[in-house]
Amino acid sequence: MRPEKNRSKLCCCYSFINDPGWLTDYEVLTDELSTQLGMALSIAETDPALADLVPDLDRLQALALHANGSVRGKLAVTESDLDWLQTRYSHFAQKIETKEPDRLKHFVLPRGLAPVPELHQARSTAKKALRCLVRVEEENRREIPPEISRFLNSACNFCFLLTVLINQRRGVAEPRFVSQSYRIKTQNPQET
Repeated sequence: MRPEKNRSKLCCCYSFINDPGWLTDYEVLTDELSTQLGMALSIAETDPALADLVPDLDRLQALALHANGSVRGKLAVTESDLDWLQTRYSHFAQKIETKEPDRLKHFVLPRGLAPVPELHQARSTAKKALRCLVRVEEENRREIPPEISRFLNSACNFCFLLTVLINQRRGVAEPRFVSQSYRIKTQNPQET
């Protein structure tokens, strides 16, 4: 479905919107990821208890848009960006595990007050963008820069970590989810 040619910018939301293939879908999803991170950031800015997360969400939101153009255009996600994200993940993971050592080792049902739902949405959108990249790679028969896949995987995990951290600070316990579809290996063989 191609709209009629029109010179008005009002009639075109994105210059690649009518391109066939998965690349534009990837770009739309990374735009959505940036929006969801912006929503979480806007909420965090109003909550003094979350002030330490604001700079990280600000940088992560910008990186989502850098990832957006890094497949069609010039790679704009760097090793230093990935190192920064790993450092911030480790920083917050240590804070969580100091209070509750195994909290990050289990699946949970997504729950909590804003910005937790927005961060869960961002986590899910990062996964969708990764799946689009699989299709882009198959379709175009070209390799996706590994930094982009690493960034999206890391962003997904970082968003989840932030949901756990925020809920922990607020005293919200997410219900643990144990799949009835998949057998999860445990550390104690007697528990299997």
